[in-house]
Amino acid sequence: MHLVARPLGEPTEDVFRLVRAEVPEPAAGQIVVRNTWMSVDPYMRGRMDDAPSYIPPFPLGAPLEGSAVGEVVASRSDAVPVGATVTHFLGWREYAVLDAAAATPIDTGIAPPQAYLGALGTTGLTAFAALTEIAPVREGDVVFVSAAAGAVGSVAGQLARTLGASRVIGSAGGPQKTKKLVTDFGYDAAIDHRAGSLDEQLAQAAPKGIDVYLDSVGGDHLRAAIGAMRTGGHIALVGAISGYNSTGPAAGHDLFQAAAKELTLRGMLVSSYFHLFPEWIGRAAGWLADGTLHTEQTVFEGIDRAPAAFLGMMRGANTGKMLVRLDG
Repeated sequence: MHLVARPLGEPTEDVFRLVRAEVPEPAAGQIVVRNTWMSVDPYMRGRMDDAPSYIPPFPLGAPLEGSAVGEVVASRSDAVPVGATVTHFLGWREYAVLDAAAATPIDTGIAPPQAYLGALGTTGLTAFAALTEIAPVREGDVVFVSAAAGAVGSVAGQLARTLGASRVIGSAGGPQKTKKLVTDFGYDAAIDHRAGSLDEQLAQAAPKGIDVYLDSVGGDHLRAAIGAMRTGGHIALVGAISGYNSTGPAAGHDLFQAAAKELTLRGMLVSSYFHLFPEWIGRAAGWLADGTLHTEQTVFEGIDRAPAAFLGMMRGANTGKMLVRLDG
């Protein structure tokens, strides 16, 4: 799948083009992977713009990239044999040719392959690093999580409880998602951001304020969270999806409140925390196996449906991790 035009505002399917190409033979030290699952994620929207950022923009007329998992079908590397299941970063295609060193073999005996794109992948790691390193949850904390029914948030609510939070509050869009926050994802209270004032709903859910906020939305959610924070609270700035399609300047925030409350607002790139993967997978795989950690996926079938999956994820159409299955 190629990107053929830079979107202005919200992308449409015509900025993508499905292209058929020959799969080249692997060179020495390379492998060929038949991708079985691929991920679509909010950060990809930023890469569609030709603007400087922490990761280069997608080039036009070339395959997009992203996390994927698949089976090695040809190998010229002793380290990664044919038959191995690996994760790598050449998604948005059915077959990938890459250096074996750029692929990570995974253990499908402890979890299904697609779990390594969700709870055992970067989205699960994001929740873990955010709540242990960036805005550490302490015993008795009140925790607020935005985009709480998404890939990061659906793990974060359950993790916050495990880390000792006394109350966990999540925000999502619509009654079905907010119900699932409480029934399935470990939240004590749920806010429907489509159904009234965020400030009023947050004040009702946390009348004495909040101590930790995991922000994946930015905008009005960040403003409301700053207003509700107790003195000395911590905010993990993970994402700001509410503004990713904006064509104008981002909305400002009353940072004087943050200063007056002596808050800590800290940004996070998950790539800076890859060293925590072994610890996180060691914990989370056991929780998945015994049912302690509940996860869900929203799945689109086929490479041709990848753009629709991406656009749906950006609009909040997913519960849990949005994935594209490529071997159905």
